[in-house]
Amino acid sequence: MSEPFWNMMGMLGIYAPLALGAIGSIMGCSAAGQAACGAMLDVESGYGRLVGLSALPSSQTIYGIVVMLSLNRTIAIDSAPGLFAIGVLCGAALLFSGWYQGLCCASAIHATKSKPEVFGLSAAPAAIVEGFAVFAFIFALILAGSLPAAPVAS
Repeated sequence: MSEPFWNMMGMLGIYAPLALGAIGSIMGCSAAGQAACGAMLDVESGYGRLVGLSALPSSQTIYGIVVMLSLNRTIAIDSAPGLFAIGVLCGAALLFSGWYQGLCCASAIHATKSKPEVFGLSAAPAAIVEGFAVFAFIFALILAGSLPAAPVAS
């Protein structure tokens, strides 16, 4: 394959964690935010914790920014496949984590609406899903450090 192809794949890998993580955060915060808005119609207090819970999936965007910055480098033909694989796979994990964390938050909001005393316990599944985003984040950072360096131009 030609060098322009690998440059494009490397660039895609560098920016994929941020783009895909942000998409997951958007989907997750949207699902949880809609649930929070609906719940606020049925409760008399505790609005802040409903809105706070709906913001949990935003962390995947932060992880995506950090991974993108750790992958950002001069692209060489030796590092492009690794950049692509790490970036796209980490980004996919962040996307799904953000999306499904939002669904967990929406469920927690629905449960809290009917039974406010289960707020903390009902948020536990969202925290577990967050853990998988942290795993993908840490693994991507570790793997990014093992990529070959671009050759120095003479």
